[in-house]
Amino acid sequence: MPYGGAMDRLTLDFYENHAAEWAAHLPHGYSPRLDAFLDRLAPGATILELGCGDGREAARMIERGFDVHPSDGTPAMARLASERLGREVPVMDFAELDAVEACDAVWCQASLLHLAEHELAPVLSRIHRALRPGGWHWASYKDGTGGDRDEGGRYFSYIPLTRLEVAYNAAGPWSELAIETRQGSAYFRGPTMWHGVLARK
Repeated sequence: MPYGGAMDRLTLDFYENHAAEWAAHLPHGYSPRLDAFLDRLAPGATILELGCGDGREAARMIERGFDVHPSDGTPAMARLASERLGREVPVMDFAELDAVEACDAVWCQASLLHLAEHELAPVLSRIHRALRPGGWHWASYKDGTGGDRDEGGRYFSYIPLTRLEVAYNAAGPWSELAIETRQGSAYFRGPTMWHGVLARK
């Protein structure tokens, strides 16, 4: 079980041992929701990405002229991102985020869902604190009830919509909060319901 805002060991081991395989399996060059998110930001805005994976979305942000600061909790993923971006990408747990009003956006594509549900609000509080007033945040989560592991040993919180709203409301005052639920897919389990959260400080 994750503790203290960090992914648990089995989840980290999966990504450490299967980083390239996982990255090759992704269906998109970058998230289909990324450009619409970036369109909300001022040119050159500062973006923090938590759980950047192989760096494909950070690369798109850089291509569009943003000041991007990616990180990942797994050394193997950080290495893939570093190779793609041509610069060092740090390894950082969510609980290590201590920035205060330092960025205009925080992007978390399929990363915070590896936290236990009771740890989500504290990490979201760190994200809220890191954002400047008016800053935007995006994250995606798998729908369900109760934490569980998939066939690869990865831990997921599997949070229903109502409890996801509770976690965000507990994290701090958001001027806007919208959650969309859609059909998607997952690495092992095929069709999967996802929640996409768009929040503004």
